[in-house]
Amino acid sequence: MSNKKKHKVFRRLGIVTIVAVYFLIAVGGIVRTTGSGMGCPDWPKCFGSWVPPTEVSQLPKNYKEKFKVQGKEIADFDAFKTWTEYINRLIGVLIGLFIFATFIASFSYRKSDRSIIVLSFASVILVGFQGWIGAKVVASDLSVSLITIHMVIAIALVFLLIYTIIRGFKSVWKPAQMSNKKRINQVLILALILSFMQVVLGTQVREAIDVIAKAMGESQRGAWVGNLGSSFLIHRSFSWLVFLSHVYLVYLLYTQIQDRKNYIFRYTIFLFVLIVSEIATGIGMAYFGIPAVLQPIHLLIGSLVLGIQFFLLLAINYEKIFVKSEFRTSEGFSQEQLISQ
Repeated sequence: MSNKKKHKVFRRLGIVTIVAVYFLIAVGGIVRTTGSGMGCPDWPKCFGSWVPPTEVSQLPKNYKEKFKVQGKEIADFDAFKTWTEYINRLIGVLIGLFIFATFIASFSYRKSDRSIIVLSFASVILVGFQGWIGAKVVASDLSVSLITIHMVIAIALVFLLIYTIIRGFKSVWKPAQMSNKKRINQVLILALILSFMQVVLGTQVREAIDVIAKAMGESQRGAWVGNLGSSFLIHRSFSWLVFLSHVYLVYLLYTQIQDRKNYIFRYTIFLFVLIVSEIATGIGMAYFGIPAVLQPIHLLIGSLVLGIQFFLLLAINYEKIFVKSEFRTSEGFSQEQLISQ
């Protein structure tokens, strides 16, 4: 197989891996929304087995004591919660295999851009660390701070994969031409910072919901919002800053890019649609008693927003980040050779 085909395999595998990570984020949201985080009280096995039980009769009579966490007996066995958490773990393992396969495929760049190999290996290390944090989450009986760290690492993994895969596209990438790039960068960076802050604020709201849910119970779900306090009010108000920054970003790109079919403009419109959808799901949760179905969707959209913003930042500054830096750090290659790699 030629290097060109090997590079194509790497890029496709990388894209599939990024999609898989987002799928895992969505599944993780379902796990948390359904209260399935402790469906498996041990790790990496589930109730001491690689294949979880499907009914309580398959467990020893003292299973609550045997598998206690943090010195406390676990809740009654629930097959749905157990298998929801276990499927989440299986998907995590699958993603680990995808990332390792991406690392193996990255060796096709050993002569043209070894940094891709290093970055791919860093992804392997990061997903391993993510698995370790996942084990700590279970051992801590779902510590809210560890759950937040777990989420931030997932976003960092997405960023690392996006950067690595875009770097692998440099032989076929077509940089977008636009004027007033400095202003566009400033607004895009501001939007990214605001969106990340909004995600962090959202984790605080989620932590407050966990506390209220335990205190009030599922039967009082409709009254949860009224007891969330200042964290929810700040999160809700902050969404206006996020929305307005993206309105301005769309306006700038609309006036600076003449080709409406340009991928930068199309991804920006997609980003704006995501922002509107994020706000809509937030409104839905606020006015309809935080429906369980909307919570993982809200989380997934927020994560997608950050990924698209990071992609746009790299794409707009493609030449500065990837091409010029390559000329500075590479030796023994002419400009024509670098572009043809």
